[in-house]
Amino acid sequence: MPSPAAEDTFDFVIVGGGSAGCVLARHLSADPSCRVLVLEAGRPDFWWDVFIHMPAAFAFPLGNRFYDWGYRSEPEPHMAGREIYHARGKVLGGSSSINGMIFQRGNPLDYEAWAELPGLERWSYAHCLPYFKRMETCADGEDAYRGREGPLVVERGPAKGRLFDAFFEAAQQAGHGLTDDVNGSRQEGFGRFDRNVRRGLRWSAARAHLHPVRHRKNLEVRCRSFAQRIVFEGRRAVGVEYVRAGKVERVTAGEVISCGGAINSPQLLQLSGVGPAPLLRGLGIDVVQDLPGVGENLQDHLEVYVQHACMRPVSLAPNFRWRRRPWVGLQWLAGRGPGMTNHFEAGGFVRSRPELPYPNLMIHFLPLAIRYDGTTATRGHGYQLHIGPMLSDARGTLRIRSADPAVPPALRFGYLSTEQDRREWVEAVECARTILGQRAFADLDGGELSPGSDVHTSEEILDWVAREGETALHPSCTCKMGHDELAVVDPDTLRVRGLEGLRVVDASVMPTITNANIYAPVMMIAEKAADAILGRKPLAPEVAALTGAGL
Repeated sequence: MPSPAAEDTFDFVIVGGGSAGCVLARHLSADPSCRVLVLEAGRPDFWWDVFIHMPAAFAFPLGNRFYDWGYRSEPEPHMAGREIYHARGKVLGGSSSINGMIFQRGNPLDYEAWAELPGLERWSYAHCLPYFKRMETCADGEDAYRGREGPLVVERGPAKGRLFDAFFEAAQQAGHGLTDDVNGSRQEGFGRFDRNVRRGLRWSAARAHLHPVRHRKNLEVRCRSFAQRIVFEGRRAVGVEYVRAGKVERVTAGEVISCGGAINSPQLLQLSGVGPAPLLRGLGIDVVQDLPGVGENLQDHLEVYVQHACMRPVSLAPNFRWRRRPWVGLQWLAGRGPGMTNHFEAGGFVRSRPELPYPNLMIHFLPLAIRYDGTTATRGHGYQLHIGPMLSDARGTLRIRSADPAVPPALRFGYLSTEQDRREWVEAVECARTILGQRAFADLDGGELSPGSDVHTSEEILDWVAREGETALHPSCTCKMGHDELAVVDPDTLRVRGLEGLRVVDASVMPTITNANIYAPVMMIAEKAADAILGRKPLAPEVAALTGAGL
C-alpha cells in the first residue's frame, strides 16, 4: 500500500471530473482555505480539440477510444440478444464533452414524483427550480423559470429553414401545440430546443465551471488518474487509491465525493466493499457496508430514428460529405457556418395517450437522415425524428465482474422487458409516423427509409425497435437517494448510508429518470449538493413558479 505524502492530503477529493464533478469543484474550492482535488480518469479537454469543441462534430468522439470508454451491455434478451453500445466521456468534462449538447430539465412533475417518496420532500420542483436558475445563463432572457447569471450559457436553436418550418406545421396538423420554452412554463408541445452551446462552441461542464477557476491555488485537477478503490478506516472513507502513469498512488481525503456517473460510481463503490454483500464476497472483496441497492434500479432512455428521404435539396446532407468537411471546419474557425450548431435545434414533448398526466415521449427533429455514428441512411437528402418512451418502467442492474478495476462491469438494462414499455414503443413509432405523414411534408417527402414500408403491425414495430434501437445515453439511478431498502444515499446530504466521509453526487442518485435528457438535472443535483456539503442554507423554494408548469 503506497503511503500518502503530507502534500497529498485534501479536504475534498472528487472522483470524476464530469458534469457533477466540475460543478462541485467550482463551489468547494471557492474557500481558499479548503484544498480540493479532482481525479479524472480521462485526458484533458485540450483547447485545440475540434472534435470536442465544434458542436457539429459531436459524432466523431463517439466510439473513439481517445474520447469514449465504450461500454457494452450484456446481451439484452428482448433486443434480439444485442449488446447495446454505451458511450461515456473519457475526457475532462465527462460526457458533457462528447454528448449531443441538448439541454432539457425534464418535466416539473418528474420532481413532484420524487418529492412524494419518503424523505425526498425537498426535491420537489419548487425546491429544484432555484438551482436550475442559479446554474444557467439563458441567452433568450430571464423570467420566472430561467436564470441569467449562472456559468452555464444556454442558447436556443434557431430552427430555421424549409424543413424546420414543415416540422412545426406538421406537429400542429397532427393535433399538437407549440411552446415557447420546453424548460419554462410549459414543456408539452413543440418548439426550439436549448443547447449548451455558446457562440458556436460546446459549453461543457468543464468549460462552464472548471476552467474559469483552474487558477485557484487550492484546486488541483489530475487527469489520466484512474480510481481503483476508496480507502476506509472502519466505516469512514479516508482516501482514494488510483493509478497514474502506471503507478498506484494514494491520496488522503477529509471527504470523498464520487462523481463518476451511473456506471462508474456504483462500480467504484462495489470495488471498495460497498454494495450487495453476496456479490462482493463472491469476488473476494471485504465488505465494508452491505448495501443491496448499489447497482440496482438502472434506468435509461432507448430511442430510434424514423427517417424519410427528402425530394428537395433543403437538408444538411451536403455538409456531411467528406469533401465538404474541411470547408465546414474553416467556416467554424471563422465563427460561422454549419459547424456552429449541434443541429438538434427543435423537437417536442407529447403524451402517447391522453390519459397520461404529462408527456412520456420526447422527439428531436434533425434536418438530416443520419445515425449517431455518422452513417447516413441515404446518399441524397433526408430528415428524421428521434423518438422513444421517456418514462419506461424497465429496470436493470450493474454488477462488477471482478475485483480488478480495469474489468468493465456487467450492464443489464432490460429494454423492452415490460408490457408498458412495449406498448409505449408502438405508440411512439405511430406518433412519429403521424407527424411525418402530415401534408406539411407533402412536397418534401420522398418516402420512409426507416423503419420502412414493410413494418406495420405492433409485432413488426417491436421487432424493428429490438434490431435498431439505440441508447440515448442517459444511464441513471444506480445509487438512488431515499430511505427504502434499496436506497444508497441520504436525500438531504447525499452521504452513503451507514458510512462517514463518503458521498455520491451524479446521475446515479436519481430515484427515477426524468422525461428528457439528464445533463441539466445532473448539474442541478450537483448545485444542490454543493450547498449541503458546505453547510449553506438551501435556496428558498419557488412555489409559485410551479403553477401550470409543464402541463
